[in-house]
Amino acid sequence: MHRPALPPSREIELPGLGPLTIREIAGPAGAPTIVLLHGWTATADLNWFACYAALGEHFHVVAYDHRGHGTGLRIRQPFRLEDCADDAAAVADALGVDSFIPVGYSMGGTIAQLVWRRHRDRVDGLVLGATAPYFAGRRPERLSFVGLTGLATIARYTPAQARAWITDQVYLQRKSEQWGPWAAEQVAGHDWRMILEAGRAIGEFSSTDWIGDVDVPTSVVVTTADQVVPPRRQTKLWRWIPDADVFRVHGNHDAVVSEADLFASQLVRAIHATGRSHAR
Repeated sequence: MHRPALPPSREIELPGLGPLTIREIAGPAGAPTIVLLHGWTATADLNWFACYAALGEHFHVVAYDHRGHGTGLRIRQPFRLEDCADDAAAVADALGVDSFIPVGYSMGGTIAQLVWRRHRDRVDGLVLGATAPYFAGRRPERLSFVGLTGLATIARYTPAQARAWITDQVYLQRKSEQWGPWAAEQVAGHDWRMILEAGRAIGEFSSTDWIGDVDVPTSVVVTTADQVVPPRRQTKLWRWIPDADVFRVHGNHDAVVSEADLFASQLVRAIHATGRSHAR
């Protein structure tokens, strides 16, 4: 994979949290703002690089890395999905954006759900891709997330050399060959204590008690051959959200890249289907 063309980046300041690098595409005059929320262990660029251009033709696009991921915020407190949802609202505040459409992929979809729950007055619509109302349902899944909890505890208290070893052994050794130097460079910037804590948080997440209360226009993009987030679980999300629209992409969990043209096209349709166009 060659280094892709990416939108311009700049640094903004989040009060009480520190500086954060964002990517931004202005989009057409008066276009609605979308905030792109990437998946676990990825970065905004790894998740969305194949979609930026298509999205920028229609929307004001904002993207950034979540806590502990890539260039994302480094916080001493344990990783919480709720804090990531609050970060999205803080980014909108820093940009002078009153309301926006959270567009979440995988873990980003859980964050998008929480943005609606915690900042309802800021949300014009929701777009949820390759995600679910819960991730750890069966016993083997629950045990895998328990394992991540233990690793997160180790990572918090081991020295930098040990964290570097975890980076090499747990992730880069498996991914760098297929993703190429640019992708390996992206994930090398992760804070692995926070990444592993994020895995635990995903395993603990469930919106089943409140997802049926979502009252904004919502689109669900289902990856129909997904071996990470079962399509049946993604379909539950669509069925449980009143009047949600569904869009399908035949692909695995990496469909946002492996089926890039189709996914980007469906994503644009899904965002438009939220049915509102708000000026910034």
